[in-house]
Amino acid sequence: MTRAKDMAFYKSYKPRTFDPTSNEPFKVSRSKIDFFGECPRCFYMEARFGLKRPSMPSFTLNIAVDALLKKEFDAHRTARTTHPLLKNYGLDLVPFQHPQIDVWRENFTGVQVLHKPTNLLVFGAVDDIWVNSAGELFVVDYKATSKDGAVDKLEDTRWHNQYRRQIEVYQWLLRQNGFTVSNTGYFVYVNGKKDRAVFDAKLEFDVVLISYTGSDTWVETALASMKVCLLGSLPEPGELCEFCPYRQVASGLEMATLKLEVPKTHVVPKKKRSSEIIGPALF
Repeated sequence: MTRAKDMAFYKSYKPRTFDPTSNEPFKVSRSKIDFFGECPRCFYMEARFGLKRPSMPSFTLNIAVDALLKKEFDAHRTARTTHPLLKNYGLDLVPFQHPQIDVWRENFTGVQVLHKPTNLLVFGAVDDIWVNSAGELFVVDYKATSKDGAVDKLEDTRWHNQYRRQIEVYQWLLRQNGFTVSNTGYFVYVNGKKDRAVFDAKLEFDVVLISYTGSDTWVETALASMKVCLLGSLPEPGELCEFCPYRQVASGLEMATLKLEVPKTHVVPKKKRSSEIIGPALF
């Protein structure tokens, strides 16, 4: 889109916001739960007033890896066979067959449940689900990166803790839909190799399986806190939020600038050279 079309789109865009007087369920995604935990104020500004944070660029290579992994595991889903990666780890699991599997993997639909205590319609799009012979489901998430050294476990980092919560919300959603779900989830982690002598128009990856045993007991409490936030006044920013301090400083500077007297345009007399004119500095 051109800049003019971009501006026209943003002016016409009206995101659905939370109405405290409405009985209609308010839809929140898995990522919004994490968003609320990161910064209640940013969550509130978006949910109540439609003021979204600036969007991040799409990680197109990660999206491509996700698509290819889904095609690969879908082939085994159709054949009802165990993927070689799972055999290497001694796991007797196969991709789960269900009429809704494609819906569950769609970004804006996903696995859904209406949380009646808060009237929040919670949803999340899974990458995959595996099942054992007893009918127990295992949530699976695909991750792609390119780091030096082996990636064989989750670290105690901000991003990896987010990955853990991601698995746990999916587990909670599936349980709320009546499925028997294992506390153990899996990350199919692919790490792009950077030690090749030449590019040769292709990327090569190491693929590992990382297991994680989670607990979804925090989800109900988080949803209750989100509803209290939505019904209340503007909350405090999150401690690690990078957007709130910028927004506060920028707003103050903008208001101060608007109070300044804008100098009148200096008109240069025709008989004087421009080098002889000393006008007001605009910047």
